[in-house]
Amino acid sequence: MSTLDQATFRPRAVARGVMLRRVRRAASELLPPFALLLGVLAAWELGIRLLNVSSFVLPAPSAIAVSLVENSPMLLVASRVTAIEIAAGFVLSALVGIAVALAIVRFERFGRALYPLVVLFQTVPKIALAPIFILWFGYDLAPKVVLIVVIAFFPVAIDMMHGLQSVEPGFIALMRSVGASRGEILRRVQIPYSLPSLMAGLKVAVTLSVIGAIVGEFAGASAGLGYVIQLSSTQLDTALVFAALVVVSVLGLAFYYALELAEQMLVPWAAKYDPLHRS
Repeated sequence: MSTLDQATFRPRAVARGVMLRRVRRAASELLPPFALLLGVLAAWELGIRLLNVSSFVLPAPSAIAVSLVENSPMLLVASRVTAIEIAAGFVLSALVGIAVALAIVRFERFGRALYPLVVLFQTVPKIALAPIFILWFGYDLAPKVVLIVVIAFFPVAIDMMHGLQSVEPGFIALMRSVGASRGEILRRVQIPYSLPSLMAGLKVAVTLSVIGAIVGEFAGASAGLGYVIQLSSTQLDTALVFAALVVVSVLGLAFYYALELAEQMLVPWAAKYDPLHRS
């Protein structure tokens, strides 16, 4: 092999090795949960058949799969409606949470007055607010989005506040020594420092957004996965209830891991949870 061929081959070999390591790492992370899921489904199916449990009480995974296939057009349309509600509510809850955190940290006196009210509002049972929002905003998108914001903004605000206030005092003292104002310290030091905490809060908020959308549809809707669950439960179609729950879970996972990908791209220095405890 000539020197030129060797120079061409080595980068390809290195890239191939990196790709193989990534595939192996992905497989090592995905195989355990898939194996556990298959084990649970197999035990569930076997238990239903051995104990002769009625599908009205608890359908077998095979019956749920059949319902998923048979009702896939309806579930697809409903999932689009719920996905729009989740996305809109999540974005607004993120903006509200960030604004609350910045206001509390930037304006100390105002923050001391606002923070207890935010905590007090968080203790109000949100499901009790859903009928009120339906009464105020009707049965369209607005009440679901408002309910999601009310449910999901709090972890964003709390986690970002923690990040903003966790900056090492030496950094702030250094900025003050060069004449930086409080606004400049917030913009150049505290906000970048708080981004990992903010991403943690956003990941909690996106799961709460899924819950908020379903609760809002339970309270009053004519479309969406929550509407499908409620309608099928009144018709005693338990398999369809579980099928809709599967779609809700997949939708929530998609939003969560999309946010994980955004975190890796935007905040690569943030600490990552490693289930295998690799160094």
